[in-house]
Amino acid sequence: MASFILQRLVTLIATLLGASAVVFVVLEVLPGNAAQVLLGPDAAPEAVAALAAQLGLDQPALVRYGQWMAGLLTGRLGDSHAYSAPVLDLIAERLALTVPLALLSMLLTCALALAAGVYAAARHGRLGDWGVMGLAQVGIAIPNFWFAILLILLFSVKLQWFSAGGFPGWSVEGGGGILPALKALLLPALALAVVQAAILARITRSAVLDVLREDFVRTARAKGLTRRGALWGHVLRNAMIPVITVMGLQFANLLAGTIVVENVFYLPGLGRLIFQSIANRDLVVVRNCVMLLAAMVVLVNFVVDLLYAAIDPRVKARGP
Repeated sequence: MASFILQRLVTLIATLLGASAVVFVVLEVLPGNAAQVLLGPDAAPEAVAALAAQLGLDQPALVRYGQWMAGLLTGRLGDSHAYSAPVLDLIAERLALTVPLALLSMLLTCALALAAGVYAAARHGRLGDWGVMGLAQVGIAIPNFWFAILLILLFSVKLQWFSAGGFPGWSVEGGGGILPALKALLLPALALAVVQAAILARITRSAVLDVLREDFVRTARAKGLTRRGALWGHVLRNAMIPVITVMGLQFANLLAGTIVVENVFYLPGLGRLIFQSIANRDLVVVRNCVMLLAAMVVLVNFVVDLLYAAIDPRVKARGP
């Protein structure tokens, strides 16, 4: 097990280094000048050059990359040009909304998808199977931002059960609290979860159907185990490998997908920070936020690999 984890850690570190290089190079070749954007199009060239030197934009790209990597390792991410605040503080403040939103979305996704996928597989070829798969196909075709607008029209404008946007915060002193905050995140989480649940339900159905045809399932039934007991006690666990793979990818997609949904619901999360920073040409914030999202994707995949080994010991026996 130790060698299995070590191999995955080496892969994780190499992937993070490659991702950091790609993020930096892509942002370096983007057109535009951050100093020019901050000072405006009518600023004097001397003022633009002075601000560029102050921001370190006049240094060679390799030097700036080295400084950025050193900052990532020490936690000194620099200051935002547009917000005049430390980038680390900005990201930490926005993650307090984005991470709970993604976790709530993933919880809804798993609950909806596993129930729908197992239900459809248990009624393979019957009306329940066709109905669930038809709804899943519709869910896959719906853009989450469009579904978010529909949710606002129904639950905020017509029924007035939820606010149309904004976030009260987690602190009771600031007028928020856990329950008001979760209520504000419920519609955005549902908008993110519907498409992902539709995809995961189809994967779950296919995986469960494949396992249902195995000999050990027939043996369990022959010993007197009920269909429901065999389905939830034996089939689902053995079908979880492909399901967990998709779950890991979906959680990463949920983190990135908040960029659009947070703007629809006017939520001050990481996605909105990235959107505003791109508009302001605040590359210090953009590259650190994008690197954070890339690191989250890599870490999620690492956790998925460990879950593989926990669910199926044959995975760590085979190695990479």
